[in-house]
Amino acid sequence: MKLKINHSIKRILKSYQCLLFTLVIVTLLSSVSLSWSQNGKISGYYIGDYYYLASAHNEDWQGRHGFQYRRIYLNYDKNIADDLAIRLRFEMNSPSFNAKEPGKIAPFVKHGYLKWSDSDWRTTSYFGLIGTPTFATVEQIWGYRSVAKTLEDLHKLGSSTDFGVAIKGSFDTDKKFSYHAMLGNGAGTKGEANSDKKAYLSLTARPVEGLITEVYGEFGTGANQTSNYMFHGLLGYQKNRLNLGLLISNKTKQKGKDKEDETRLAGSIFGSMQLGDRLTALARIDRNFDPHTTGEKISYLPHAATATSNTIILGVDWSPTANTHIIPNLVAILYDEPEKGDKPDMDLQPRLTLYYKF
Repeated sequence: MKLKINHSIKRILKSYQCLLFTLVIVTLLSSVSLSWSQNGKISGYYIGDYYYLASAHNEDWQGRHGFQYRRIYLNYDKNIADDLAIRLRFEMNSPSFNAKEPGKIAPFVKHGYLKWSDSDWRTTSYFGLIGTPTFATVEQIWGYRSVAKTLEDLHKLGSSTDFGVAIKGSFDTDKKFSYHAMLGNGAGTKGEANSDKKAYLSLTARPVEGLITEVYGEFGTGANQTSNYMFHGLLGYQKNRLNLGLLISNKTKQKGKDKEDETRLAGSIFGSMQLGDRLTALARIDRNFDPHTTGEKISYLPHAATATSNTIILGVDWSPTANTHIIPNLVAILYDEPEKGDKPDMDLQPRLTLYYKF
């Protein structure tokens, strides 16, 4: 009986020790977390829709509707020295209606890098998983990633993220002429599986107030001594509540020995105009001069793979309060007659989009 009592006492004391240890750990973690949050900055945004497929080139999607998150960002930024900073960004997305498996919303690391700024040389250098120069200027002029990705991003002509090193800066003190160069794995947010690499270079000029021009090029090596390269030219205007842009893009992908190279030419005209303090109208037309052979896999706005297409985007942005945007918009995809087979039916998708930043 005495042995049982002693054993029970030991179990109780051990339980209290575990509880005390747990409380100490939780307290330490809480204090560390509080310290980090006080010295750093947490921010992000989410983009959600209610969509309806009024018409679809794939009859299985016809009439489908529902709620979705097209993007959720969670950022942590912290200055670790006067000229050094870090960023960690997580991204989450709802599976698209054309996904093979519905699945759950799963976060992944979008960015994770160290940033070094040098004011004397007018440069900012990056190392890690960082944003490429591919869409940076185009997105800044378009201004409505909340409604749709830019042309090259939507059709997977390039990648918005890569693991590598980058430097950007200006050639002059007025920052009228700037550059953004990068060397990366070429694998996006995926891990490196080979020795192939991709080089990126953007040259931007702002010769007069409001006018923006950019010449961009990228070159990447592939398997079997193949290579992929893309160029684009951008002309933009931003002034007096008006944003306008014209983009022409050309990508060539080598298929390897005895195979014909794949070339994709595309263009985009886009713009927005602020109609009042809280209201903005937006419009965009994309032209794919070549069929997008993997267009069926595009999330949220899949394209028929057999025909060239015109994508029309129209919308109105109402901002009832700061950092909150309610955007009714309409996306229509019209197809040309293909070389083989029937002409795909038009894709027509009205959506109500909510965009909120924090």
